[in-house]
Amino acid sequence: MRISASAKHHPHDDAPDTAGAFRRLAALPAGPERDALRDEVVEAWLPMADRLAGRFRSRGESHEDLRQVAALGLVKAVDRYDPARGHAFESYAVPTITGEIKRHFRDHLWTLHVPRRVQDLRSRVRAAVQELSAGDRAGSGGQPGVAEIAEQAGLSEEDVRAGLEALESLSALSLDAELPGGTDGYALGDTLGAADPALDTVVDRAAVRPRLAALPERERAILYMRFFRDMTQSRIAEQLGISQMHVSRLINRSCHRVREEVLRDATA
Repeated sequence: MRISASAKHHPHDDAPDTAGAFRRLAALPAGPERDALRDEVVEAWLPMADRLAGRFRSRGESHEDLRQVAALGLVKAVDRYDPARGHAFESYAVPTITGEIKRHFRDHLWTLHVPRRVQDLRSRVRAAVQELSAGDRAGSGGQPGVAEIAEQAGLSEEDVRAGLEALESLSALSLDAELPGGTDGYALGDTLGAADPALDTVVDRAAVRPRLAALPERERAILYMRFFRDMTQSRIAEQLGISQMHVSRLINRSCHRVREEVLRDATA
């Protein structure tokens, strides 16, 4: 069976007449014959998929990659289309292919995570700006203002500002990029702070304090003399009238107890 192009009953000039092929696909069992017919149908509709991909070529992605994404959407449309529902294939395929391309932009080209709502605002703001720029303002060379965009898109001015910010978020600025207006060689990364290791000490002390307070008085005193007054074990033993070995055992036991309790609290 050879599929021929016919524009008589289709909104697309190059739409092939595949109604009979889809009916055969629905009736054929899985196997080589069905696979061959499926491939023939996909190939017949590829020009339409390519044309849909061309609508997105000015959005920062290569045309070849967009064609591949559109072809994937076309294959999904062919596999999921049910001719028994009575609607034309292109009425199902166009939104399926377009949706696949938009999903590609959303999932693969945003280098920053942007909520879905903000992405939708970005699309509406972008469309409104294009419509305004192509209208009465085309010869003025100016950019439409927030109020004009809001009226055109049917959005609040706050939403328009969020959409305009999202327009700049499709790609991230390199930390090696020179600061705007700078001539001294400093990059964006030079302005970023670093983690203060002293903050870890503060956190550790806050976690340990209640556990130290729960120790027996003598063990608390030994840890204080050893770690806060920097006394040797032999001097501690002499001051308390016990052996140095006993001091060592008490320090090890106390530290182990505090460590285990702090870790257990963190896990809980």
